[in-house]
Amino acid sequence: MKTPDVIELLAGAALFSGVARPLLEQVADALGEESHERGTVIFRYGDPGDTMYLVRSGRVRISRTIPGLGEEALAMLGEGGVFGEMALLDDSPRSADAIAQQRCRLLTLERRSFEDLLFLNRDLAHEVLWGLVRMLSARLRETTDKLTMLSGTAKFQ
Repeated sequence: MKTPDVIELLAGAALFSGVARPLLEQVADALGEESHERGTVIFRYGDPGDTMYLVRSGRVRISRTIPGLGEEALAMLGEGGVFGEMALLDDSPRSADAIAQQRCRLLTLERRSFEDLLFLNRDLAHEVLWGLVRMLSARLRETTDKLTMLSGTAKFQ
């Protein structure tokens, strides 16, 4: 799947930012693709996971259902958005739901293929793992900001 648009999509994704084009071509070769209609559940909280997704087109809602409150949207991802990346790192179940907000095309990277890529190319491993660290760090900061805001709001109720 080494088309120019896939390489550009990878280059623009936070996980792969800064990765050299020849290395992105190797990643592109390992990708699969899925299509989902609007409203399709891609995965649910608690499901086993071994695949990361990159939105090629459409929109995906990442959310959690909070007992007594309902669904809380955590993120709305469009083209270039990455989700499910924690499945590349551990065997833990999914931490949220992923639902097609619009008809979407998703590029997929399975854990086994990811591990093979990193094992075979040290430079790629270095770049991708640092991209993953930056991406997860940004998400942790966003979560901290949300928790701070919620904590402050709760004091006024």
